Amino acid sequence: RDAYAARLAEEASKFTLVHSELMAGINKILKFITYLMIPAGLLIIYNQLFSSGESLGPALSGMVAALVPMVPEGLVLMTSIAFAVGVVRLGQRQCLVQELPAIEGLARVDVVCADKTGTLTENGMRLAEIVPIDGADENTVRAALAAMAGDDPRPNASVAAIAEALPDDPGWGAATATAPFSSAKKWSGQSYGAHGNWLLGAPDVLLDPASDAARKAEEIGAQGLRVLLFAESDRPVEDEAAPGTVTPRALVVLEQRVRPDARDTLEYFAGQKVDVKIISGDNAVSVGAVASSLGLSNGDRPVDARTLPEDPDELAETVASATTFGRVRPDQKRAMVGALQSRGHTVAMTGDGVNDVLALKDADIGVAMGSGSPATRAVAQIVLLDNKFATLPHVVGEGRRVIGNIERVSNLFLTKTVYSVLLAFFVGVSGVLSQLFDFDPLPYPFLPRHVTIAAWFTIGIPAFLLSLAPNNERARSGFVPRVMRLAIPSGVIIGVATFVCYVLVYGGPEQTEQQKIQAGTSALITLIMIALWVLAVVARPYQLWKIVLLIGSVLGYVILFTVPFCREFFALDPSDLGYTTIAFVCGAVGVFLVEVSWWVTGRLHGEHRRLFAAPDDLLPGVH
Repeated sequence: RDAYAARLAEEASKFTLVHSELMAGINKILKFITYLMIPAGLLIIYNQLFSSGESLGPALSGMVAALVPMVPEGLVLMTSIAFAVGVVRLGQRQCLVQELPAIEGLARVDVVCADKTGTLTENGMRLAEIVPIDGADENTVRAALAAMAGDDPRPNASVAAIAEALPDDPGWGAATATAPFSSAKKWSGQSYGAHGNWLLGAPDVLLDPASDAARKAEEIGAQGLRVLLFAESDRPVEDEAAPGTVTPRALVVLEQRVRPDARDTLEYFAGQKVDVKIISGDNAVSVGAVASSLGLSNGDRPVDARTLPEDPDELAETVASATTFGRVRPDQKRAMVGALQSRGHTVAMTGDGVNDVLALKDADIGVAMGSGSPATRAVAQIVLLDNKFATLPHVVGEGRRVIGNIERVSNLFLTKTVYSVLLAFFVGVSGVLSQLFDFDPLPYPFLPRHVTIAAWFTIGIPAFLLSLAPNNERARSGFVPRVMRLAIPSGVIIGVATFVCYVLVYGGPEQTEQQKIQAGTSALITLIMIALWVLAVVARPYQLWKIVLLIGSVLGYVILFTVPFCREFFALDPSDLGYTTIAFVCGAVGVFLVEVSWWVTGRLHGEHRRLFAAPDDLLPGVH
């Protein structure tokens, strides 16, 4: 149980979920709505059953019409659909999302930590050159390299490239001792009895930094090439004192191909104010050469992780200021993620090896490569099945679409909840006051069918379309306050305007059934007018398809209020011109107040308001 692998597995198996500001915000909103519904619901129940004076049937209908729209029943559904569609879209790009909120999480990330190999460069390598040191026999070096590469039971990318270039077996037989490569010691070795003890590893670990061979390796690495030292040891590789005295025999130069999409990906993140940190186990100079060739900021000033401070505050300062790190140990990767998070950053970590597991687990979003280890893929929230770092901008774009669209949809549903609670509260209070001051209480103005059609073209259909639309707005924190800034004023305006209209047209209990329907229709016209304008505000900035959506919503209500069958089925009667005029006047005042509220809140909170989309907004996807 004390073994490193066992402890790693135990810690990685602890179950955690991605924090979703959207989900947490919606839960907070639903909890708040529940607290509002209890007193408003009790008031409307009391009014409809005990104060309104209506028979049981109409009283129950009014009570249902008041209580049902308080629940934003479609909000969670629309959120789930938006996330699910995002998962499908990313799946088409060979990106597997293992937790729905991970789409949102990556859109909020401001630091991406990535490895050089497999991120900036292709996974595969090619043996470019073998440079003998101090007159070493090249044939012997090639034979020893071929033997080591051929006998390695778990060849990494470097050994695989050597084996591909040197396929001929020298006939030395099986190795008498083997020391596998590890990230801690940075070398591997094999002993062949009389044929010697051979090492393959990092020059800056195995060599004296002041030696000519070390300087030569540094010069080659500065060109962006991977350089390994091939050396001979004076003792078997399994010896506790290994590697012992190291005699350099050759520098093995491996060529890595820079990914053609690497520069575009780095430029995308730079344009989005997302810092990219290259964290690699390779030589720092080599990593810096590749990073600077791709234009990464401060890539030409790499940091050797062996010089990193242990103090958390000092480490956080160093990691925040630099962008390229070489010779990073697995435990340092995890410490660097924690250091960035301690400075308030939202961190995404990419990796493919078992040693990356804990860093992926600690990061806000873990991204694994499809070719990585099973453990890495298991703990990651996102798996890039095609191993392309360039897929991440598409994940960011999809996350923005989900976040922006859910915010729009939330505005519509919560506006309905606010005005429903307010109407129920006003009508309920009127019932209480009628007992105290001896006047006729107001019944609830709407039937359940009125509530249904009020939501059809102001929320239901538009919310579904808006939740799936392209949206490239930058992800921002503060979801709940932003939604409330529109939903509460708009809901209050709709609730007050609708109640005022109903008070003006309601003629008391002596009204005929037809006059009651006319009064309810007038209040419904006021509500729909303002609710349609709220939809028009939420849909901004306008594009052609949004304008068509708004026109379609208006036409839908025109049909409902003008076609005789619809009017009869939904109990609508706008035939009283006096009532209808009052309804339109109240609706126009409400529309004006919603528009003013939108501009004023934008000015107060420094939000940029636009009526029409900029040219770039017309192009869906990632730029």
